[in-house]
Order: sequence, then C-alpha cells, then structure tokens
Amino acid sequence: MKLISALLISTLLLTSCGTPVPKSVGNGQVISCSQIPTDSSKTTGTSLTCLDGKSEILLESIKGPAVINVWGSWCIPCRQEMPFFRALAAKNKIAIIGIDVEEANMKSARKFVVEQGMTWPNLYDKDGSTKSSFGMGVPVTWFLNSNGEVAYKHVGVFKSEAQLFSELKKHLGISL
Repeated sequence: MKLISALLISTLLLTSCGTPVPKSVGNGQVISCSQIPTDSSKTTGTSLTCLDGKSEILLESIKGPAVINVWGSWCIPCRQEMPFFRALAAKNKIAIIGIDVEEANMKSARKFVVEQGMTWPNLYDKDGSTKSSFGMGVPVTWFLNSNGEVAYKHVGVFKSEAQLFSELKKHLGISL
C-alpha cells in the first residue's frame, strides 16, 4: 500500500511540474509570401514553399530588416512565445517571416497558423533543408539587418514581449 501511495504521489508531482500548453487564440491567416522582401539578384540557395502553396522563396534572398522565427506546431516553447510575435506583428514596424520545420504536412502547419493567430507569411521546410542554416531545434529567431545579414540569432524561447522588443532595439535599432 505504501508503494502504491508513493507512486501516486510521485506521478502527481511530476505531472504538475510540466509547462501548460498555451491555448489557441484563432483568427490567424495563411498569408501570401509575396509580401516577403527579397533580393531578386539572388538566384541560388535554399528554396522554401510558402504555406499558401502558391510560391517559393529562396531563404538567401530575404531582405531585411526582418525577423525570421523558426517554429514547429509540435513545439510547446514555440506556442509559448507566439503571443510576443503577435504583439510584434501588431506594431507593424518590421517584417516577420515564419519558417515551419519538421512538420508532418502543410495541413498541420496551416492549422497552427490559424490557431495561433499568426498574421504574417510563413514558409514550409518540408525536408529539413534549413537545418544547415538555422541548426537543430526550435524555436530559433533571426534578426536580419537592412543588408539582409544576420545581426543576431536567438536560440530558444523568448520569455516575454519585453525581451523580444529589447533584442529588436539592441540588434536592429527598432524601438517599439
């Protein structure tokens, strides 16, 4: 009986330590990638399909300033930081581009975009071709300067809106 009680208490303690899955907010949209700023002189590189299924973008052609957030619908920290990216998008001061990686299919990715209230263009990395650029794991966020160069790479989850906005000011000089 003591063993059963100990197992039950241990199970309750361990499950209560987990981070809750943020709820979906809805009202997101699968946006056309035609609004992604690109340099048409760049013609080779990693080609990614837009989640709208209508175009492809070369990763290396994306111009800045821009914030590129790499996510996956299965990633709990990605869900946790999404409110901060929605707040950034609401300011309408910088281009935000999402890149979905390691996703089972585009349907799952599109569902995540809508559920998480994302209103910026998102690309789909079907075969993991961006791993050589972004590395393993998500979330990862890149800040591109006006020359399209990586000014800062944030590995891991943003813990607050203030942290995201502070990094934006520090690395790209954009105050919100």
